[in-house]
Amino acid sequence: MNHQNQTTPAFFRFEDLRIYHKALDYILWVKDHLAGHEAFDSSGIANAFNEAARQIALNIAEGSARNKAQFIYHLKISKSAIRTCVVYGTLALKENMIDEQAEFESRNQLMEMTKMLGALITSLQKNQSQSDENEDDSYPQKNW
Repeated sequence: MNHQNQTTPAFFRFEDLRIYHKALDYILWVKDHLAGHEAFDSSGIANAFNEAARQIALNIAEGSARNKAQFIYHLKISKSAIRTCVVYGTLALKENMIDEQAEFESRNQLMEMTKMLGALITSLQKNQSQSDENEDDSYPQKNW
């Protein structure tokens, strides 16, 4: 779901990436499903889960301002944040903060984002080897 006007290109290129918008949607999903648990969560799972979800989008945004090798590095950090969210989702289920259906929804969103990031990384790596000589920092033409 692209939130940008189709006729006006985004000033910040990462806003053109579907994966970025999926990550934003996931942040809101986590926030909505853990709402109210922060107050009595002595283990800190809710706050940590929220922060891990934010790290997915934040690393996409941060890396996009860098060269391709650094962008790929930040995308891999986003994938690590996704795996962290899997752990927090499981813990939230065990702590009865979310139910089995919510954990299943979370896991499906995380798997989808992992696949999208993997495809973007692969595409950037292919384009990186082709453009290393001329330092072309443009994104591949696919819509991730």
